[in-house]
Amino acid sequence: RRVLALLPAAGVPTQLLRLPGSFPAPTAAHLAETAAALAAVPGNHVLLIDGLAMGVLPPALLEHVRAPIVALVHHPLGLETGLSQTDCARLIGQETDALKHAHSCVVTSPMTARLVTEHLHYPAQKIIVAEPGTDPALRARGSGGYPAALFAAGSIIPRKGYDVLMAALARLKDIDWNITIAGNRERDPQTAAALDQQIAALGLGPRITLLGDLTETELNAAYDRADIFVMASHYEGYGMVLAEALARGLPIVTTRGGAAAETVPDAAGLKTPAGDAPALAAALRRMITNPKLRTACADEAWQAGQSLPRWEDAARIIADALRAAHKA
Repeated sequence: RRVLALLPAAGVPTQLLRLPGSFPAPTAAHLAETAAALAAVPGNHVLLIDGLAMGVLPPALLEHVRAPIVALVHHPLGLETGLSQTDCARLIGQETDALKHAHSCVVTSPMTARLVTEHLHYPAQKIIVAEPGTDPALRARGSGGYPAALFAAGSIIPRKGYDVLMAALARLKDIDWNITIAGNRERDPQTAAALDQQIAALGLGPRITLLGDLTETELNAAYDRADIFVMASHYEGYGMVLAEALARGLPIVTTRGGAAAETVPDAAGLKTPAGDAPALAAALRRMITNPKLRTACADEAWQAGQSLPRWEDAARIIADALRAAHKA
C-alpha cells in the first residue's frame, strides 16, 4: 500500500486492480475472474502482481496476459511453515512455472533473492531487491520499571513461532516480565485457538496480553511502552517488525529465521536458532536480567534504525523495475 501510494511521485502512475480474496488458494470461479481481469490489461501497461496471487496463477492463464509482468515475491509460497511435503512440492512447482512468465522479480531481501533462485530456479540477474521501508520514529520510552515489558508483533500463524515463544516464556516464571502481542487472529483461527490453549495450559495468562490487530496509533503506543522486542519466527523474508523495533531503539531478541539474522545487526540484540525454545528462553533471560546489555543493545538498535531504507527508497527501486519492463 505504501509503495503504491508513492509510485506516482517516482514517475509511475498506478491503478489498483483488485483480485478476488481467495488467493493464495483461489477457487475456479475466482481464477476465471482473474484471467479476464489480467487479459483485459493493455499490452502497453505493466502488471505488478503480488506473490500471493502470482505464485498460483496457471501458465495457461498467464499466456493470455498481454502486459509485461513484474512479480513481487515476499516469501516463496511453498516454504511456508506448516505445509505438508506434498503441498510444499505442489506450490514450489506452481510458483516456478508462474515466474517463467515474469519479466523480472522484485523481492524484499537478499535472502529472499537467494531462495527464489535456489528453489524457484529464477535467474538471479532478473531479480531486484527492494527492502521494505521503515518510517522514522521517536525512541521508545519503555515501561519505566519492572516487570520488564516485552513486545511481539505479527499475525498468529504457524510461521511466526508463537508456540515456541510460549514454551520459552514458560521457562522464565522465576523472573519478572510481561508480554504484549499484537497480531491478526483471523488469518489462521486454528493456530490462534491453539495459542490460547497453550497459554492456559502453561499458566501464563496473567502475564500475557493479546491485542489482535492495532491501528497505527495503537501500534506506535505499544512500541513506545516496550522495553524489549521479541520475535520467534521460523522464517522472515525481511522482518518489517524488526526494522520498526530498530527504528525505536528497542533491544531485540529474535531467531535467525530467514532474513531476520541479516535485518538485525549483531550488536542490537540476541539471536537464536529458529524453533529452539530453550535457546530463546536463555536469550530472553539474559536480556531481561542484564540492564547493561539492554542499554548497549538499545543504543546499537537506535543507531542502526537511523540508516534503514525508507518507503521512498523502495518505491524508487520498484518504479525503475516497472520502467524497465515497460521498455522491454
